[in-house]
Amino acid sequence: MTSGTFDNLLHRFVLNDSLHQLFDAVNAISVQGYDEQRRVIYWNKGSERLYGYSKEEAEGQKLEDLIIPDEIRDIVIKGHNAWLKTGKEIPASEITLRHKSGKKVFVFSSHVLFVNQYGVRQMYCIDIDLKDLRQAQAQANFKEHMLESIFDAIPDLFFLMKSDGTVIDYYSSNTGDFFSKSNDFMGKNISTLFADVKVNGFQKQMESALKHKSNTRFEYEYNVHQIPKHFEARVRFIKEYDQVMVIIRDISEQHKAAELIRHQAYYDNLTSLPNRFLSLEQLSQLLKETQRSNEKIAVLFLDLDDFKKINDSLGHEVGDKLLIKCVKRLKSAIRKQDLIGRLGGDEFIVLLKGYKTHKAITHATESLLKAFRTPFNLDGRELILTVSIGIAISPDDGDSASDLLRNADIAMYQAKELGRNTYSFFTKEMNVFMQRRSELEAQMHGALERQEFEVYYQPQIDVKKRKVIGAEALIRWNNPTLGNILPDEFIPVAEQTGLIVSIGELVIRQAVRFLSEWEKEHNVPFNMAVNLSPRQFRDEGLFTFIRDQLKLLNVAPDQLELEITEGLLLSGKSYIKETLNKINKLGIKLAMDDFGTGYSSLGYLREFSFDVLKMDRAFVQGITTNKSDYDLVKATIAMSRSLDLLVVAEGVETKAQLQMLEDLGCDIVQGFYFSKPLSKQAFFGFIKSFCYDK
Repeated sequence: MTSGTFDNLLHRFVLNDSLHQLFDAVNAISVQGYDEQRRVIYWNKGSERLYGYSKEEAEGQKLEDLIIPDEIRDIVIKGHNAWLKTGKEIPASEITLRHKSGKKVFVFSSHVLFVNQYGVRQMYCIDIDLKDLRQAQAQANFKEHMLESIFDAIPDLFFLMKSDGTVIDYYSSNTGDFFSKSNDFMGKNISTLFADVKVNGFQKQMESALKHKSNTRFEYEYNVHQIPKHFEARVRFIKEYDQVMVIIRDISEQHKAAELIRHQAYYDNLTSLPNRFLSLEQLSQLLKETQRSNEKIAVLFLDLDDFKKINDSLGHEVGDKLLIKCVKRLKSAIRKQDLIGRLGGDEFIVLLKGYKTHKAITHATESLLKAFRTPFNLDGRELILTVSIGIAISPDDGDSASDLLRNADIAMYQAKELGRNTYSFFTKEMNVFMQRRSELEAQMHGALERQEFEVYYQPQIDVKKRKVIGAEALIRWNNPTLGNILPDEFIPVAEQTGLIVSIGELVIRQAVRFLSEWEKEHNVPFNMAVNLSPRQFRDEGLFTFIRDQLKLLNVAPDQLELEITEGLLLSGKSYIKETLNKINKLGIKLAMDDFGTGYSSLGYLREFSFDVLKMDRAFVQGITTNKSDYDLVKATIAMSRSLDLLVVAEGVETKAQLQMLEDLGCDIVQGFYFSKPLSKQAFFGFIKSFCYDK
């Protein structure tokens, strides 16, 4: 048939077939019409949208050349011919056809064959796009498999129940514990399934949730194969279906981790004692309880005496072992109802409850002291360790945990002042002392920048030559708020805060500048003595600082004399020996201060190259009235002679003391008999008017 002839026939179909007019009005469904040779005679808008061919492109083309994939081409042709020849209908079915672009098109295809008013047989295909349906099915399948995968991956137990708690479905991927008995769950009430849970925790919580129809979560314990485990249950109500879902998860590992974190947060890692935070929390709880019973709580603040020396000399490993042994002794000395905690370092707290009298508290405290009387045996070493204890009692010494701890701490410092290895009850006078100490510490910060510190100089007199040959540099502090503060009061605070290093540098800097100015004006040798504290010796830059100051101002090292105490040498630190050797090699003189007040120093006098020995004022002041002081001073001077050391006597206040020292052969003296410490300007004035004939 020619193209013109087909067009004429097609024109007949379109004009005369009212069915086409119906299909033209429907573009959501694909409708195609074919003649007996399977050529397109009708192609509606729905077909254009579904297969991509326009009406003009499709008309006259054969079905198999347009939308039939190659793999079913023969089947389609045979089916069409069979229908025409034998009347065997093509059944409606899902089928995959082909888009103009080559992509697959999923449709549900129905066919109809009829003869029109012109006696021409025509086949019409009605195709419904299944793409959305296939995607929905695929999504449903994916979700189904995804949920199965999730269920398999999550080690939870899921219960679906009626609103009364009767189990109607369950799921669990875990078959290794009690979930393996899940066949027994169906048709039973969930509360009864866990009746043996610890203290019926699960049953009570579950019954409450079902009664109030409330979403909730709770934790409980359950023995699995005789092993206690921790679980979490989440209860969710599905109101639309009047059902309840319970999800149960094993949280044993999380529980262990939480317990570990809690232990680390509340307990000391080394000793496993309650830490500072938990101890104060326990004290606060005890105070609440005693408010109702009118009982008293004794707070004991314990500090191990000289523990730092052991820790520094023997190492932290030995120190840790010793702390553990100390805790065992502390525990053995208190009752079970008493509490003990570690505040940090070598400080502990003991909470005594139920004691009604000071005498009873004293007895308990003495038991703690007694526990330390026996030496500690550690790695073959025998170590002696004592403890100082401060005591505060509620409600007399405070009604809050922080106040009681602070006051017990203050009392502990008093026990230290009393000589250590003892105890002290808190008093209001102690609080005044600590307030003063706090004020000093607060004012000391910034005092250097405000230039409140000043160096004074106390003259040193050569007994034989009867002239001023040197001075001792002494620090003084005048604060606008607190006034003049004595060194005995502020030096310990400076030591504790570490400010003594900066203050010491100020003294050295001013003393060296004094020597430089003296030499320019008098051009005669002059000796300047400067005290060095143990804290200054821990400063690695001490020697370099001193050397640089001497070099900067062109001062001879032998004009500077550094005074150290016996206690510094007792520590035995290697860096102290190294620093002293450097000082000696540079030519700086070395003096042992406060001789006779501490330990036997003869060994140190031989080991280090000392030049000067300074006798403590306590012996000098008693030289005229106390024979033992006189004998000690006499022996000290005689020993110094044999060691070729100069002897300086401090605290000379009377002519009789001076005369006796001169008779014994003392070299140099200083004290109020000649002059109190003076400012630099006043010192130069003193030199000009000095007269030894007193």
